[in-house]
Amino acid sequence: MSRTKADSAQKTKLDANDLPKLFQLLHSQGFTVIGPTVRDGAIVYDEIDSPADLPRGWTDEQEKGRYRLKKHDNGAYFGYAVGPHSWKQYLYPPRVQLWRMHKNGGGFELSSPDGQLKKYAFLGVRSCELHAIDILDRVLLQNGFEDPTYKIRRSESLIIVVQCTAPAATCFCSSMQTGPKAEKGFDLAMTEVIDGDSHYFVLQEGSRTGRAILQELACPEATETEIAAAEQAVAAAVECMGRTLNTHGLKEALYANREHPYWQEVGARCLNCTNCTQVCPTCFCTTVEDVTDLAGTTAERWRRWDSCFTMDFSYIHGGSVRSSAGARYRQWLTHKLASWVDQFGTFGCVGCGRCITWCPVGIDITEEARVLAADTVKQ
Repeated sequence: MSRTKADSAQKTKLDANDLPKLFQLLHSQGFTVIGPTVRDGAIVYDEIDSPADLPRGWTDEQEKGRYRLKKHDNGAYFGYAVGPHSWKQYLYPPRVQLWRMHKNGGGFELSSPDGQLKKYAFLGVRSCELHAIDILDRVLLQNGFEDPTYKIRRSESLIIVVQCTAPAATCFCSSMQTGPKAEKGFDLAMTEVIDGDSHYFVLQEGSRTGRAILQELACPEATETEIAAAEQAVAAAVECMGRTLNTHGLKEALYANREHPYWQEVGARCLNCTNCTQVCPTCFCTTVEDVTDLAGTTAERWRRWDSCFTMDFSYIHGGSVRSSAGARYRQWLTHKLASWVDQFGTFGCVGCGRCITWCPVGIDITEEARVLAADTVKQ
């Protein structure tokens, strides 16, 4: 799908009562809609069938090591920030079978997993998450390497952005220049507006596919007043951002502080639980497992998510390269905010704040980076 910057694109209005029409259109085109829904005390991404599955009337309260759902009475469908799940779970699944080998007579037959995949429409993508997908594109589709699983899932996906109007206290996307407004890279963008008794979405195309969807919906053109209200709702989100991070000179400061004693202070607090890497929308590290049945007739190779916080991740003959928690935290944060820039031309962090919220001991990437950047140890 060809996606471009769409600021000059025509904007239309979809009344909230007509939201089911969008679902019906997506289903008629063979899409499985993935979007936000309430489950297990959180807003997660899962298959949804209609607007009734959306977290209408729910918002989230987030802080260091804390996540709570809270009811609100404005009736917003998308009045929350982000939950523990990211779209990565559908584009780069936690566990993938690479091949299967079965004993056949005196030899073996090798088979690959079925290539038939669902055609996903991702509804409710935030700007920070859109940038995270762009980062995964750089890692998994460019630089001379293409991951086949990611490539086919990415090529078949339809991205419907919902502009963020309710950042959490742990969000800092404006510091990373990844939000709260999505400018490009989507098929369709929606901004939810609630003004008294009026509840509607301002829609904007971002690709030919998005334009075709708008034509099918046949929505009326949004008025200047409605467009201004949508822009104001997104602009207000910048003022509500809960965290900041000064990225100027940050890469160089982290490189200069490889031996800073503060790494061990953070390591003493870190549980090495891997929560931060599991919820991160850009972490891509994996390991490979081989399994066999007891009869010895079948063998399978699986790829699954891994984390640089585990001892096994950097294990080589003789032991783990990063044996302390401080060394493992240094690897993670320095990669996110320094060496990732050298490798892929961008930070590996999009400011979504998930790692802050879901850290059981409340380690805050913005606070740790700020301390290290402000106190450079001479090498």
